[in-house]
Amino acid sequence: MRAPISVIIPTLNAQAGLPACLSALGEGLNEGLIRELILSDGGSTDETLRIAESAGAELVQGAPSRGGQLRRGADAAQGDWLLFLHADTVLKPGWSAEVIAALPQNGAYYFQLRFDQKGFAARFVAGWANLRSRMFGLPYGDQALLIDRASYDAVGGYADIPLMEDVAMARALKGQLQGLPAIAETSAQKYQRQGWLKRGGRNLGLLLRYLTGADPEDLARSYRKN
Repeated sequence: MRAPISVIIPTLNAQAGLPACLSALGEGLNEGLIRELILSDGGSTDETLRIAESAGAELVQGAPSRGGQLRRGADAAQGDWLLFLHADTVLKPGWSAEVIAALPQNGAYYFQLRFDQKGFAARFVAGWANLRSRMFGLPYGDQALLIDRASYDAVGGYADIPLMEDVAMARALKGQLQGLPAIAETSAQKYQRQGWLKRGGRNLGLLLRYLTGADPEDLARSYRKN
């Protein structure tokens, strides 16, 4: 029997976090879960492509747009399940057992968020993200998404937009998303650089603007200014 999961990672100059992200996937390889690894790159100029080649990943290249990159990666995937994962996110030990338990039944699953930094601010922001996901069905991309191919295709896949592609997908999957108890630990670098309160407030503002009809292109331009 072929391994069921295609792992899809969008990248753009991701050399800092990518090795740890890929290393954590070894657990899934050992359990016979991972069929292929696809890196959907948006024009990296650092060591990202070399790291991808060393890991035996299939490389898909195109314009830099998170939604477009995820979509192109999914289009190239052959697995019955798709695992979308950010390059600065590390699945913590034990994740494969939770995935194995989920696989017998089709569905869409997200992981529990944790930051790679200790302290109250990190715990609070992660706690809010997990609460938001559970109460409102709005996990972000750094919580990963595990979804069977049929369910992914049924909602039309990721929208080719530069920002809020994860929210668009969550809204399309309304009522179908379930939380796995496994941990996805993501980088706190942007929060540390910009400040936890400022970054969190800005993310909430972008979400509210998107939910009230703002153009994702305009939101992406605002996002890149910070």
